[in-house]
Amino acid sequence: MKMDIKNQTVEKLRPCVDISVDQSLKAIDLVDVNKHAGNTVVSDKNRSAPIGVFDSGVGGLSVYLHLAQQLPTERYVYYADTLNVPYGNRDSEDIETLTLKAVEWLHQQGCKLIVIACNSASAYALDTARRCYPHIPIVGLVPALKPAVLASKSGHVAVLATKATLNGTLLNDVIINFAQPNNTVVTKYFDPQLVPWVEAGMSEQDETAERLRQQVRIFANEGVDQLVLGCTHYPFFKTFLLDEIAQQQLSIQVIDSGQAIAERVRQLLIANNLSASLMSEKRENLSQKTSNKNTITRPPLTFHATKYSDRLCALVERLLGTEMALQYYSH
Repeated sequence: MKMDIKNQTVEKLRPCVDISVDQSLKAIDLVDVNKHAGNTVVSDKNRSAPIGVFDSGVGGLSVYLHLAQQLPTERYVYYADTLNVPYGNRDSEDIETLTLKAVEWLHQQGCKLIVIACNSASAYALDTARRCYPHIPIVGLVPALKPAVLASKSGHVAVLATKATLNGTLLNDVIINFAQPNNTVVTKYFDPQLVPWVEAGMSEQDETAERLRQQVRIFANEGVDQLVLGCTHYPFFKTFLLDEIAQQQLSIQVIDSGQAIAERVRQLLIANNLSASLMSEKRENLSQKTSNKNTITRPPLTFHATKYSDRLCALVERLLGTEMALQYYSH
């Protein structure tokens, strides 16, 4: 039954992948989104619609945490393709097909904006997803290389990411068109055990942790002064890295893209008059007549996985922390 559903979804999306599209639709930027939104009457129903967040696994929860912090009144639906994780070792066509399936599922949930919180999926499927859903703002991830280049004093930065991200056009376009013209050397680094280490609890006695310590020292010896975390799992060990850098007294800064993504989402919501905060302001104005309370109640995260397990649920709750409300999607 699962195979039938998957095949039907792929068949439904395939024509969208094959269509010929004018270059002007290659990417939806702020102007494109405004153009589409200008023809639509925005209601409170649109504003109350959720924001969709997609990743091949649970790494995208690091992006969700940034979103929830900056946009606490929004509702969020998270799609984790745990049946097919990881994406980093898959070929480009496979990644594109799985990503389109995820975006279609979030579209069916009525999401007003979708964040592809997966660097590998963004590298190989972001443009296609935007062509298939031109009226939905879709935000993708690319490692935060530009701010690293601008901040670098040594002219040498390093990017930690999956193979798919390191070989993808999004990152390499930034290297060719931005890093190289700014005379900045970019070192790529991939360790296939980093994601499993995060999901296993990030024991500091693990071989992966020791290997990461050694690699940080190597980066420092090579003159790297900016370290970019190019996978959504990696911000979960950012504190570990910062502690190691401080203990070894190294001159390295650690950068991830979560905060920038949350800011981009905020801008798009405002530009399209879709921010849930507009409804919150209305309710606040009404409630001020009877109450002086000004507390924000954060809606729970709705979490959906393509494959569930007790280990997955425990991992999600550990990564989110006790302060985050969580509910699991049910049909």
